Amino acid sequence: MNYLIKQALITNEGKTFVCDILIKNGRIEKIASGIDVKYKIQEIDADGLWLLPGVIDDQVHFREPGLTHKADLSTESKAAIAGGTTSFMEMPNTKPPTLTQELLEQKYQIASQKSFANYSFFMGVSNDNLDEVLKTNPKKVCGIKVFMGSSTGNMLVDNEKTLEKLFANSHMLIATHCEDEATVKNNLEFYQKKYGNQLSAEHHPLIRSHEACYLSSSKAAALAQKHQTRLHILHISTAKEIELFDNQTPLEKKKITSEICIHHLAFNDQDYKTKGNFIKWNPAVKTEEDQKALWKAVLEGYFDVAATDHAPHTFEEKSLPYSDAPSGGPLVQHSLLYWLHQVNNHKISIEKVVQLTSHNPAILFRMVDRGFIREGYWADLVLVNPHQKHTVSKDNLHYKCGWSPFEGFTFDASIDITFLNGQMAYSKGQFFDIIGQRLEFFV
Repeated sequence: MNYLIKQALITNEGKTFVCDILIKNGRIEKIASGIDVKYKIQEIDADGLWLLPGVIDDQVHFREPGLTHKADLSTESKAAIAGGTTSFMEMPNTKPPTLTQELLEQKYQIASQKSFANYSFFMGVSNDNLDEVLKTNPKKVCGIKVFMGSSTGNMLVDNEKTLEKLFANSHMLIATHCEDEATVKNNLEFYQKKYGNQLSAEHHPLIRSHEACYLSSSKAAALAQKHQTRLHILHISTAKEIELFDNQTPLEKKKITSEICIHHLAFNDQDYKTKGNFIKWNPAVKTEEDQKALWKAVLEGYFDVAATDHAPHTFEEKSLPYSDAPSGGPLVQHSLLYWLHQVNNHKISIEKVVQLTSHNPAILFRMVDRGFIREGYWADLVLVNPHQKHTVSKDNLHYKCGWSPFEGFTFDASIDITFLNGQMAYSKGQFFDIIGQRLEFFV
């Protein structure tokens, strides 16, 4: 099916303007005012609606294979496109962890049959699989993921020689989870002795502390500088870490880049009182002062991309006592709505949101024909109704885990239609039988 979208309010490459878009054979054929076609086409009246490039989320955990009681590629990719996310990059801490090329390709095979959004998967690193990691094809795989602190599905890389060799020899982007393991362990021991069975989620940012984050992030940055490696530090959560990044160099030329996740902007440590383990993430949601500093850094250009770190666990798992409850939560269905809510409240511009969620991920990962509304590019597009509010409830969640930290919150906008590779994949609660494509990358 080909489409003609009429009179949409388009935001793209720093500009917002009213225009028509012709979609033909999966790609954007033409962008102009007053497009008229002579052949049969489905016309969509977009007057009063925003048209944005689809969101590219560079950090999700969709839990397949091995952890599909929490989530799977089908359910979570449906949630993604319902929220305007058309492409995702998924992490290797599945079961088994993605530590060989064979296991990596198995994930791509599953996605080719089940994913409702476009997809790529990170290759995982352990202390002893470096030879396998260096076989990764940079044209077909988004990057290499290193856990420099243990998290859900422990893949901790703490061997100094392994890290040195990885940064010295990697021919592609390295994405890192940065928390210093020794600091976290010492903090945990201290607070366990102090509070015993009274330990709760409110202690989480004290255990997974500012120091733990900065020690690890600065170590990764030093390794990247030493070896001139492309380094992408994920989910920055502290004010101190902002100093590691540069807001002057064009993104195309940066060696060290940064990611902000919406939970570190939406919540602070006061929210543990009411939300408890349901905002327990690694790295931890930290203080109000950190939250304000992160927002300031977003607006000043210190963060290159915005993501979710979508990492679902079951309601029952998150309801366990703090020490037993896993870290992570579901966010991918509401990330764009969160950002648009901030636009409506004049906290950030729509142009900046599109830059962080679509343009910059495409630039940073060197994606082929994605992330922009350009003639010849794949038509990954989102039509947003800025006048229709959306209240999050269990009835309208698409996550397999069935809960959200945003339950009960009303966003100012709603997602009308998501186009994936030029086809209508989602429309006002209805999904269509469209399977995503494997993402490709320039070398």
